[in-house]
Amino acid sequence: MGRPVRIALLTYSTKPRGGVVHTLALAEALAARGEDVTVWTLGRGGDDAFFRPVDDAVQVRVVPFAAQPDETVGARIQRSIRVLAAAFDPAGYDVVHAEDCITANAVPGAIRTVHHLDTFTTPELVACHDRAIERPVALVTVSRSVALEVQAGWGRVATVIPNGVDADRFRAAASAGARSQRDAWRDRFGEYLLVVGGIEPRKGTMDALEGYALARRRHADLRLVVAGGETLFDYAEYRRRFDRRREALRVPVDVLGPVDHGELPSLVAAARAVPFLSTKEGFGLAAMEALAAGVPVVARDLPVIREVFGRAVERVPDGAGVARGMASAVDRAFEGTGPAPELGRTLAASYSWDAAAAAHQELYARVLDGRGRSRFR
Repeated sequence: MGRPVRIALLTYSTKPRGGVVHTLALAEALAARGEDVTVWTLGRGGDDAFFRPVDDAVQVRVVPFAAQPDETVGARIQRSIRVLAAAFDPAGYDVVHAEDCITANAVPGAIRTVHHLDTFTTPELVACHDRAIERPVALVTVSRSVALEVQAGWGRVATVIPNGVDADRFRAAASAGARSQRDAWRDRFGEYLLVVGGIEPRKGTMDALEGYALARRRHADLRLVVAGGETLFDYAEYRRRFDRRREALRVPVDVLGPVDHGELPSLVAAARAVPFLSTKEGFGLAAMEALAAGVPVVARDLPVIREVFGRAVERVPDGAGVARGMASAVDRAFEGTGPAPELGRTLAASYSWDAAAAAHQELYARVLDGRGRSRFR
């Protein structure tokens, strides 16, 4: 039996963004399979720990990263790369795996997961984005759709390893034993639609607002709840547009910001439906968690949604008809005539973090040994 492989997983934040959730879950699954795993991150805003507890089998290294008022997004990205690069020493690790653009630039020869592809106009971000695809020794994507984008844009072949889903945690939140937690949310908001990911362009929050306003014509007590939203980028102008449009439509919206890790499953399970109208996605973990809780999902009809979710979600056309399509799908959620909940639960349960970890071990073995002989136990 060989020794455990020493793996460093690098992420850019302690906040509950999709890539950070992926990093922690993968780290814990690799550790459960016997590997020696350390997660490195930047501690933004004075953070010295992640948004949730991390299994003791995983070591955590948080690099201090003080806020600088009036710093531009481009300058913040460049400083993030410099600070992490200065703190991280790859010596002592067999595998270094970057989970995002910032960490891939800080350690250029790492393996890198491309969760989704963005389009930027800020020069520093464009350069960061391209280098983070061109320079890594190997690439991972969480869906075939993103792998095809990477190949078309950069001529690189990525290994496709889908996300896992903590399906049991969200399924339990929909059980009879968790009714009081769900009732607490319903007492607070009544019937509500839940958008996870905050108010930002990529999440399509404006489209969700328009669809909600149309749905509310037939369901007068319906509310929209928005959870999450920690990001490096400045979406203040988009938020102002959102608020102005909400006021013009005269509809109630509850913006919660980040939700405690332990409370999120019941918030999801208590929702009437989850609009998932992202304009770009790599997998769709928040939507998969909703399906695990038996909650209907209304998703923008993107290639990745067709690939990952199939018939388990209501797909609405991209473009001008997205709001009308969402409102009609919400009607079907109220009527119970949309996709069968068990179809979504079964799909979510089919994605495990243990399977994702095993696939990463195989990738690491190929990178470590060009002849393909596994160095894992």
